[in-house]
Amino acid sequence: MSDYAVVNPATGETLATYPTLDDAALETRIAAADEAYRVWRDTPVAERAALIRRVAELHRERRDALAELIVREMGKTTEAALGEVDFAADITEFYADNAERITADQPIDILGEGTAVVRKAPIGVLLGIMPWNFPYYQVARFAAPNLVLGNTILLKHAPQCPESSAAIAQMYADAGLPAGAYTNLYISNEQAAAVIADPRVQGVSVTGSERAGAAVAEVAGRNLKKVALELGGSDPFIVLSTTDLDSTVASAVEARLDNNGQSCNAPKRFIVTDELYDAFLQKFTAAMSAVKMGDPFAEDTVLGPLSSLAAAERLEEQIDRAVAQGARLVLGGKRDGAFLPPTVLADVTPDMDVYREELFGPAGVVYRVSGEEEAVRLANDTSFGLGSYVYTTDPEQAERVADAIDAGMVYVNCVLADSPELPFGGVKRSGTSREMGLLAADEFVNKKLVRVAG
Repeated sequence: MSDYAVVNPATGETLATYPTLDDAALETRIAAADEAYRVWRDTPVAERAALIRRVAELHRERRDALAELIVREMGKTTEAALGEVDFAADITEFYADNAERITADQPIDILGEGTAVVRKAPIGVLLGIMPWNFPYYQVARFAAPNLVLGNTILLKHAPQCPESSAAIAQMYADAGLPAGAYTNLYISNEQAAAVIADPRVQGVSVTGSERAGAAVAEVAGRNLKKVALELGGSDPFIVLSTTDLDSTVASAVEARLDNNGQSCNAPKRFIVTDELYDAFLQKFTAAMSAVKMGDPFAEDTVLGPLSSLAAAERLEEQIDRAVAQGARLVLGGKRDGAFLPPTVLADVTPDMDVYREELFGPAGVVYRVSGEEEAVRLANDTSFGLGSYVYTTDPEQAERVADAIDAGMVYVNCVLADSPELPFGGVKRSGTSREMGLLAADEFVNKKLVRVAG
């Protein structure tokens, strides 16, 4: 029996199942990763970079086939799937291009005679535990920088992504990396805990829910292993002023419905000043209601199903509970199988559950505030701190609000502006680390001091 299966969320049909590794097979793979590390760490940086660059090329060469896999696995629209493959290729290429830079010695100006440098060295075998919402992108931003550094990777993907995870492993093999340098694992949560505890494994990175992050961090802590956490978010989208409300609303809708609404750093709370609130709510609701929902393989579909029936049921229950507690349902809210239409809630107050929760799907809450001070206070009144969005025509206000928001990322007058060179991560219950950009290469590395006397 295995939890690894491809279930088309649009139809509910189980398309394929895959067996979980037994413990003996898992031991063989851990040993292979450890053995590969002894070779990979000593491979010249330029050679490692060349092989990682080939992985990026394979993403592009296999673009259509890779995209089709994740449409089947989690309901992403074809256009979004193609875009994700492209982004994963760009991220992988970024680390190949910057390999020398991220592994270079960092000289220190010392007080005495002689020299001192910080020399970056790999630490060993790493375990990645990745989510279903971005099957390629999430893996690329963890695996590429760490492989360039000289670490080796064991990768436990989400159980609903067995085919895309196998396809990633095949690309690393076909690119010419040594056997064991990148290994795909179909394992249970209990087996993953055993991998974290294994003395050959030096760290673990998890992207997922608060619950998953807490569980992994607990095991890692007991075993004194480095852990990187990228968790959930309930990002604010603050509208303080605008010269083009229609454009601002279009950005709000595009960002909220990205990846069928299942993005950790999507805006989920829309905080609008009093003078713009009524017009924003009307236009936002109209734009959300106009979105075409349907077959994710169809070219004109903007919104596909949620990733699973369970995910749709969970979101619908949150919406129903919000309404029962007094929230106003402006639009949507009722699912059909795994499909849930764009949904808008208003009149939410702090005593309602939804005020504190993350809505992981095509649903957003619109809040009215008196001005900048109340907007910042509401934006920060959450246990999350991943991303945030600020729309204003006042540059000085933008700087003030950006400084005041408790989040790992602030985007001013733009959405969907992630890029390989920009670090990604949050604070509070949204996580503890940074991925992408040059900072990603600082998570699992030995920053070794080398001090030489004069």
